[in-house]
Amino acid sequence: MQPTLTGETIAWNQLMTRDRRIEIARILVTAVVIGLYWRELLPVWCLWGAVAIGIYPLLKSGINDLLKVRKIGTEIFVTIATLIALFGGEAIAGAVLMVIILIAEFIAELNTDRARASIRGLIGAVPQTALVRRDGGEKTVPIEQLRIGDVVLVKAGEKIPVDGRIVRGNGSVNEAPITGESLPRDKESGGDIFAGTVLESGALDIETLKVGADTTFARIVKLVEEAEESQAPVQKLADRVAGWLIPVVFVFLVCVFLATRNVRMIVTLMIFTSPAELGLATPMVMIAAIARAARNGILIKGGAYLETLAKVDTIVFDKTGTLTIGEPRVKGVTVLRDTMDERELIRLAAAADRRSAHPLAKAVLEYAAMNGVNYPEPENFESVSGKGVKAQVEGKTILVGNEALLNCDGIEVPKEQEERVGMTAVFVVVDNRLVGILYLADEVRPGTREIIAQLRASGIRNIAMLTGDNQTTAKAVADQIDVDEVFAELLPEAKVEAIRKLQRLGHQVAMIGDGVNDAPALAAADVGIAMGVGGTQAALEAADIALMTDDLSKIVLGRTIARRAYRTIKENLIVGVGVVHVLGITAALLGWIGPIQAAVLHLGPDVLVFLNSVKLLRVKLN
Repeated sequence: MQPTLTGETIAWNQLMTRDRRIEIARILVTAVVIGLYWRELLPVWCLWGAVAIGIYPLLKSGINDLLKVRKIGTEIFVTIATLIALFGGEAIAGAVLMVIILIAEFIAELNTDRARASIRGLIGAVPQTALVRRDGGEKTVPIEQLRIGDVVLVKAGEKIPVDGRIVRGNGSVNEAPITGESLPRDKESGGDIFAGTVLESGALDIETLKVGADTTFARIVKLVEEAEESQAPVQKLADRVAGWLIPVVFVFLVCVFLATRNVRMIVTLMIFTSPAELGLATPMVMIAAIARAARNGILIKGGAYLETLAKVDTIVFDKTGTLTIGEPRVKGVTVLRDTMDERELIRLAAAADRRSAHPLAKAVLEYAAMNGVNYPEPENFESVSGKGVKAQVEGKTILVGNEALLNCDGIEVPKEQEERVGMTAVFVVVDNRLVGILYLADEVRPGTREIIAQLRASGIRNIAMLTGDNQTTAKAVADQIDVDEVFAELLPEAKVEAIRKLQRLGHQVAMIGDGVNDAPALAAADVGIAMGVGGTQAALEAADIALMTDDLSKIVLGRTIARRAYRTIKENLIVGVGVVHVLGITAALLGWIGPIQAAVLHLGPDVLVFLNSVKLLRVKLN
């Protein structure tokens, strides 16, 4: 099971700090004094004293915002409204207004803290102690006392406290806090393990590789917490609107007062004309959306990327390792020289590729091993980016790579070469003579065509594919998955230019790649999404959005969350703030409501915005 809001949330009594208890006492004392004054049991100076006690935190917070962030918020508006009411003969109305606002502020702050605590609970928590095998025995130690190399023992039902490698045992591990995948994964000796995951069955001895802040889990939590603080463009717009709206509001109130001389109406209007609620419309949505995504193994680095993901109209996929599984296999071999047989061709090609980390090179080595072909160590080795490799093997100069590699050395590819649809041709050259061709193919990820159809249904108008493969191979893959554009035979810098070309045409572009290899293109896109970055620190921190697994459906889910969040923000701004405040101002101008009714109604937008925002944590997403 994935961590849930109810399973890991912080209790209410943990939120009731000393300061909050003092705040409750302040509100109760003020309310009691107002009630006794209203019943004519206390003199007016007691009411003034109670108002002073109650208004102090509002005034302090308002002045702090004004001096530090140049922001006039609800606190300043309420303080001014209360003072106007007191000096204008509406003492009870002003005092009641202040108490109601104090209650609203207290509830909003408490709920926000509880929501943040719930968000941390959505991801989970790491145990604070670990059972360690040391000095021939077993002992429980605090997590901060663990050292790299310690062997930690974990039993069924326990959370794993460290990132490490299994040295003994096997079991079934729920990795939902890291990957978002609900189905457990079987683990055995030699397998990697993450802190924060749960051992559902079995028993494991784990060699500690990372602990504390260095674990993948800790980095995820840190990224989510940092993302909560990052403002989206729509949030910055709301803050700017609030900034220029404030002088407009004051001019409006002065005009109304000059026309009516009605202090009661001015106090009522001040409640509904406060622009501070604009600031409530987006932060909670962003927090909820980022947490919901993190629970599903989608790390969104901030509100800006969340909003961009909701607005993109073009998605560009890297082919190898993204749309395809990324594990090509040798499907055929063609020998072009009578003086060479297939085993010798494979032997030389594997020797040249021995030091290469490219997936195609690994496929050649696997094919050699599968056929029992032994190959020597190259004397010299050079990797040519986007083209292949050059090596010296037994005194021979070997080239293994694509047609571009051959063209660089002036070696012509014969026109009559056999073409195999959907396969990548890897040419083998010995001492400037083309001696053979290896044909490799990579399988398209299952369900890719359906996922692309879902992206189109979500409003994506253009889907493109980038690859270094030749046009024939690229088109064969594109035909299987129904993409609109194919950019083939691209070097890394050409992928960046393809992204910029789409942007120059007016598209907002999301780029999906398989991590660090696609970093330049990911950086060039409006939003870069790296797949399969679980445990990979560089890729995890390089992308704007990081998918912890290679599951393409996470892209659909991430966009669904982003669009739902953006829709929720608009609902908050239009309904929660706009409609309620327009109706409130209208009712105040018509004299239908006074300050006390306005203060009660003031709770409406706050509660509505809060409930509408936090539902994103639980609502079912199609």
